[in-house]
Amino acid sequence: MPKQVYVETFDSGLGGWTGYEKHGVLRKLEIKDGVVTARSPFMLDANHAPPGAGYLNILAFLLTTENPEATAFVTPYGGKNNFVAGGYPTDFTNARITFRMKGEIDFKGSQLVLLAQSKLADTTANAVLTGQPIKVTKEWSDQTITLVPDEKQWTPLGGRWNKVKHYGYGPIKDILRDLNHDIILVLFPVNVVPVPPIEDMHNGVPGRDYDYDRTKMPTGYLSIDTVTVEFA
Repeated sequence: MPKQVYVETFDSGLGGWTGYEKHGVLRKLEIKDGVVTARSPFMLDANHAPPGAGYLNILAFLLTTENPEATAFVTPYGGKNNFVAGGYPTDFTNARITFRMKGEIDFKGSQLVLLAQSKLADTTANAVLTGQPIKVTKEWSDQTITLVPDEKQWTPLGGRWNKVKHYGYGPIKDILRDLNHDIILVLFPVNVVPVPPIEDMHNGVPGRDYDYDRTKMPTGYLSIDTVTVEFA
């Protein structure tokens, strides 16, 4: 029977937790004395731009299953994935996740939320737990969320115009029943303002196809001491 409580203290490394520099380019998260830190500028993710739910910043993510291609991509940056190696379940239905964290973030209208990503039969479905935003305090505190299968607490992300076949939709109960891709800490939504203004901004990727106003983006840092997942 799979173990029912996952605990990552980062005392022996990143444990598989990874960050992004930009689309397709990873970066190692900072780590010192068993504390992992994600620091701005945060990666701007345009995969879910309209007609999807919008743009977001990725702070840190963890693969939840062994995927040869993804694992080979992530391991040089995140190291050994203790979640996968530990044989923990992927049924996150009603799982309680507690982050012992601190930080200082200028949110610019966004919130820190958890993104759940799962490969379903015919698509990769993504949703963010907007019903339970995670509070960021200047001093260490424990912040707990519960991954309830309640559609009202989740915002499905979908995909941008050229990603709609890859990033689709699915019932949150199905996503949580086998959360087989990754969990991600994100800032959502973020406000992308092209410089100079353009009409078809959602057809391009900000930072690649056009410049955007960085002062509208969230800034700061988030430090994590411990992550605990208690499976139902």
